[in-house]
Amino acid sequence: MLTLAVETSGLTASASVVENGKVIAELNLQYGKTHSQKIIPMLKTMLGMINKDFKDIDLFAASTGPGSFTGLRIGVVTIKGLAYSLNKPVCGIPTLDSLAFLVPDFKGVISPMLDARNNQVYTALYRKENGNLEKIIYEEGILIDDWIKKLEEYDEVMILGDGAPLHYERMNEALKGRVTIAPPAFFFPRAAATAILAEKAYYENKAMSPFDLNPLYVRKSQAERMKELKS
Repeated sequence: MLTLAVETSGLTASASVVENGKVIAELNLQYGKTHSQKIIPMLKTMLGMINKDFKDIDLFAASTGPGSFTGLRIGVVTIKGLAYSLNKPVCGIPTLDSLAFLVPDFKGVISPMLDARNNQVYTALYRKENGNLEKIIYEEGILIDDWIKKLEEYDEVMILGDGAPLHYERMNEALKGRVTIAPPAFFFPRAAATAILAEKAYYENKAMSPFDLNPLYVRKSQAERMKELKS
């Protein structure tokens, strides 16, 4: 089984192909151009390097968010269009699931964090044991101080994602040294994790029609918030 996934929730554009749980190709790019200009050329380049074509893909997947509203729409629409044109199923994987899946097993809790600006993060809370993720707190956009309060009951916390280096010192001080920050390689979501989780979801009968794939927004866009302030 071949699964193709894209990740466009943040600054890094990522694409991957997984075959039966094994990553056979991945491209990550954070340089120039917008996701809308990069993602299709990245996919074509990656598939060409492994002598595959879009028609060879059995399952299409996208990171659904939270994250950049524009970036998420680009990734989701790209996957929907490809899957629809080839009559193939899709799976949507929450971005924070993919981030948490990247790290090794950890005896404490895992908090992937994406910067949501103004001292806010998109985050959730997980445990990971034997490669399996358990979601303890679901995705939310939250002030970092409010998130710290929620973490006070846990003995060990690992943080990762682009929000981690921004808030590590504040969190570690408030939680009295109980916070571990993951290496920089885990600061951005990767499509390889999205593809592996999508394949797993497929075998759990969680695949869907391209028409049913939508981004996961945990708060309103800035344009919507500004409109409400003016009304």
